[in-house]
Amino acid sequence: MQKLTMHTSRIYDILMEDGLLASAANRIAEVLPPGTGRKCCVVCDKTVYMLYGKSNKPLPKSLMDAGYEVGYYAFPPGEESKTLDTVADLCGFMSESHFTREDFIIALGGGVCGDIAGFAASVYMRGIPYVQIPTTLLAMADSSIGGKTGVNTEAGKNMIGTIWQPHLVLIDPKVLETLPEDELLNGLAEIIKAGFLADGTIFDTISEGLPEAAFKAIQVKQAIVEEDERESGKRRLLNFGHTIGHAMEKCSGYCIPHGCAVMNGMYLTALAAEDLGWSSEPIAGLIKNVIDAFAYPICKDYSAEALAEAAAGDKKRVSDNIIIVYPDRPGCCAMRELPIRELEDFIGRGLAKA
Repeated sequence: MQKLTMHTSRIYDILMEDGLLASAANRIAEVLPPGTGRKCCVVCDKTVYMLYGKSNKPLPKSLMDAGYEVGYYAFPPGEESKTLDTVADLCGFMSESHFTREDFIIALGGGVCGDIAGFAASVYMRGIPYVQIPTTLLAMADSSIGGKTGVNTEAGKNMIGTIWQPHLVLIDPKVLETLPEDELLNGLAEIIKAGFLADGTIFDTISEGLPEAAFKAIQVKQAIVEEDERESGKRRLLNFGHTIGHAMEKCSGYCIPHGCAVMNGMYLTALAAEDLGWSSEPIAGLIKNVIDAFAYPICKDYSAEALAEAAAGDKKRVSDNIIIVYPDRPGCCAMRELPIRELEDFIGRGLAKA
C-alpha cells in the first residue's frame, strides 16, 4: 500500500492500493472522530452508482458488513449537476433521512461528485465528516486532494465553495479499468500539469503506469497545499492552465472536458509568456509535444475577447488584476499580476501562436 499523510488544518491519510474498496469500512472506522454515528450517505452520480453503488459491490458490502446504515444520493452525471440546487437537494435528502452531525458522507466518484459532496459536508449542520473515494484519474491525481469544494454559477466555475478537508482519501486504482480513454486523458492533463509545475520525473513515470504517475502528482500537490492551505500564496501555482482553461469550459457551456481545457490553457499561457519574454526558457514546444503525443485537441473556437470576458470573473482576480501562472522553465512555474485590461491581448498572443 502507498500512503501519504496530509498535514493541513485536518491531518488525514491518502491511501492507494488495488482492491481498497473491499476494506473501506475498516479504514474509515479508524479515522472518524469519536462519537461518529453508524450512518453514512454515499454521494455519487448515477453512472458510478450502477458501477460501484449496488449492494453486491465491494464498497457497499464492506460498509454493510461493518454494520453501517447506508443511504445513497445519486445525481445526473456531468458538470451541469454541480450547482447550488444539487447541494440543497442533497442536504434536503439528508435531513429527510434523519442524518445528524454525528453521521458522515462518502464522496464516491469524480471531481464533480467530490465538489458536491465535500461542499454539502462542509455546510450540513455546519459541518460533518466526509471521506473521498475517487473513481476517476482526474479526481485521484488532483480534485480529491486538498479540501477544495465548490459549485458553478453563471459567473464562472467553482465560484461558491469552501475549503473543508476530508478525514480520509481512499484510492483504488482498479476502478480505472472501467474508465473510457477520454476520461483517462482528462485526468492525465492534471498529472502532466504537476510535471511542468514541479517534478519532471512524472513524465517518465507515466510509462510505468497511471496510478504511479498519479501518486507522484499527489506528492506535488501535497507539498504545495501543506505550505498554503487557503490559497493565499504558493497554492495559486496549481492554477497553471486553469485561468484560460476555465474560461474555455465556461464558453463551451462546460462541453469541453476539464483536462482538455487545462492542456489548452497551459499551452496558450506558455505561448503568450514566451512572446512577452516572461519565461527564462521555452516551454510551449514541450507542452505541444505532449499535446501531440496524447492527441489532445487544440481548441481555437473562441475569440480572445470571449475568453478574456469569461476569465475576468475568475477567482484568481485581485482587484483590477488577475494572477497569471506561467511556466518559467521546465519543472518551475511563476506568477505575476496582469491588469485585466491586458488579459485579452495576453490570450490573443497565445491564440495567434497556436
